[in-house]
Amino acid sequence: MIKKLRIKLIAVSMISVFLVLLVILGCINLVSYRHMVNEADVILDFLSENDGKFPKIGNLFDFEPDAEGMSDELARVSRYFWVITTEDGEVTEVDVSEIAAVDPETAADYARRIMSSGKQRGFIDDYRYLVVDQGEEREGAEEAEGAENRVRIIFLDCWRSLSNFSTFLLACSWVSVLGMLAVFCLVVLLSNWIIRPVVESYEKQRQFITDAGHEIKTPITIIDADADILEMDLGENEWLQDIQKQAKRLTSLTNDLIYLSRMEENQNQVQMIDFPFSDLVEEMVQSFQALAKAQNKMFTSSIQPMISLWGDERSLRQLISVLLDNALKYSDEGGQISLALEKQGQWAKLSVFNTSSQPVDRNTSRLFNRFYRGDHSRNSKIGGYGIGLSIAAAVTANHKGRISAVTQDGYSLQITVLLPLQGERGSRKKLERAKQILSSVKLRGVFFK
Repeated sequence: MIKKLRIKLIAVSMISVFLVLLVILGCINLVSYRHMVNEADVILDFLSENDGKFPKIGNLFDFEPDAEGMSDELARVSRYFWVITTEDGEVTEVDVSEIAAVDPETAADYARRIMSSGKQRGFIDDYRYLVVDQGEEREGAEEAEGAENRVRIIFLDCWRSLSNFSTFLLACSWVSVLGMLAVFCLVVLLSNWIIRPVVESYEKQRQFITDAGHEIKTPITIIDADADILEMDLGENEWLQDIQKQAKRLTSLTNDLIYLSRMEENQNQVQMIDFPFSDLVEEMVQSFQALAKAQNKMFTSSIQPMISLWGDERSLRQLISVLLDNALKYSDEGGQISLALEKQGQWAKLSVFNTSSQPVDRNTSRLFNRFYRGDHSRNSKIGGYGIGLSIAAAVTANHKGRISAVTQDGYSLQITVLLPLQGERGSRKKLERAKQILSSVKLRGVFFK
């Protein structure tokens, strides 16, 4: 439990940091990119209004007073070219006088690709382009009949801006990765300190349950023994029988709480061995069949033979007992109960199904909470304390397995347990280890000879 809590804390912290960095750096880079594009579009719009060039008077640039963002320095560092084509993509004119990196053939190829794409603005390689309809620029002039409308495609070299943006984006990515690693190391180092109050509270709760259970056992045993002595002196009495009955219930509850507390300990005292799980399930089924028949309930089973597990036989026996007892307890008279055991990949799948005359809680995950019982069980005469499935969940967790419950119609319940098939791998490891020992012994024998 504590290990899972620590992993969740680290995972939530890292996801939160990742999302915050993603939003912040994403917004910064998006704003930077939009600023770069807007600057390029302002220059392209200005060039489109001046027939694809900056206006000059002699060797000086001539800008209107309202030419926002335009300056002599900007005009001198800008590299651009333009191409005039027909709507069919036929190039009629090319001007690459303001750029040295592009020849007329490359410029014409760019123009054809843009005309085939149908876009008005965008990037092609390192150039931002703008498509301008030349026909709309001819004020007061009528086109000759049959003449094709022409378009001017203006290109602006944005290599430096794109390079700076890429460098900034790469730097942000590396800084984010390094920041994530630093935060991960800090969270891992501080996680034990953060969850220490929870650990202490949990340990105190577990220790209290164990100590209180052992302390309660003694007075319960004395009460039960005194009731037996009084029954011998006074004979059978309904009050004494009630005392004995309640003493047995308290003893059962105390034992269950102590067992659950021990199963949830980090260093649980379980003895892992390789044993035939199919035989164990078959044995438990036979012990419950007579009880189901006595209660007029139909009990069927399907057990795949030769399934072995690496686990604690005693706790797995308790697991099966809890599941079958729960199915018998909450199924109505004449109801159906079924158990199935089979291999499913690298897992042993154990399923227990039962019908019920009372509605089953749709939120089946709550069934594994300690002391949880459905509303219908509180008002019925069914025994139990709502701790059995908690024990089943603890046993499953100790064996690195999974447990789940599902109801299809609200009046039936199926509990499925998946346990890893480690027995076969454990046997193979033992066999390989034995072979290594034998080989070592043979080698030593040859050496001493």
